Parts: sequence; structure tokens; C-alpha cells
Amino acid sequence: MLVGIGTKNPAKVKAVKDGFAQEDLRFLFEAYKTESDVSEQPFSDDETAKGAINRAQSVLGISGGDIGIGLEGGVMETPFGLALSNWGALATNTHPPIIAGGARIILPESIAERLRGREELGPVMDDYCQREGIRHSEGAIGILSNGKITRHDMFYHVVRLLIGQWQYRKS
Repeated sequence: MLVGIGTKNPAKVKAVKDGFAQEDLRFLFEAYKTESDVSEQPFSDDETAKGAINRAQSVLGISGGDIGIGLEGGVMETPFGLALSNWGALATNTHPPIIAGGARIILPESIAERLRGREELGPVMDDYCQREGIRHSEGAIGILSNGKITRHDMFYHVVRLLIGQWQYRKS
């Protein structure tokens, strides 16, 4: 089966491949740059989930695959502060997309203020850590959880939820 991955981000691509590696079927993977058709910095669960769905449906068409996977990270306001938000979607040509969400943590206020000012999390985290490419490696979650959960881990969990729902729907 061909799985189209709606991103070229190495952490997300690895999460998808690792998520499918435990399955009995053989899968081939192709990663494509896709557009989310939402804000560069999604600012709600709804917008973040919609971005994942858009990527999954887009890559399904681009790849001609059996499955399209879209993963999207964003933020959302809570009564406790601005939190990380992450969603994934699995699209096929036969059913509506399956969606799943993952871990949430509250961001430090110094980061939240910049995001509320319409900056994007990736560059803000690079500034915060005085490094480049945080989004392509451990991500904000990896930095802020002291490496206990990385961006790969966060999206791997979402991919496993998607696969489980897909298998349940088929049974």
C-alpha cells in the first residue's frame, strides 16, 4: 500500500513511517510538500485539525496513494494559557477522513506573547533556544518537556491513533 505523507518535515515523516512499521502489511511511503490552507500558525484546535485534514486530502490526490496522512501543529488558548496543539488526519478515497489529536502543554508566557503577536512557533523557538531548526528535530514539545517527549513522539502517538481507527473502521 502506498502512503502519501503531506509534509517533508523530517520529524513528521519519521513519525509516520515508524507508526506504520508495527503493522503486518507492507507500506511504501512518499513525502510531498503540501499546503494546509490554514494560517501559517494555526491558532485553535479547529484550525489545526482542518490543516491536518487538508494536507491528508491533498497528498492523497498528489500521490495517487491508498492513504494520505496529514499532520499539523498549532496552538490554542486555554483558561491556563496558550497551549501546543497537534492533530493528524488519515484520508482514503472511500471514507471521510479520520482525525486524532495529541498531547498538550502550556507554553511559557514569553513564547505565548510572541505567538499572540502573530509570529510563528518555529522561528520563536529558534530564538528562544538560540538554535536553528527546532521544528525539524525535537520541536517545542521536546525543548519544553526537557526531551521527555519529542515532536516525533507526539506525532507518532497521533499516527498510531489514526491507524487504529482506520483498522477498526475496516473490521
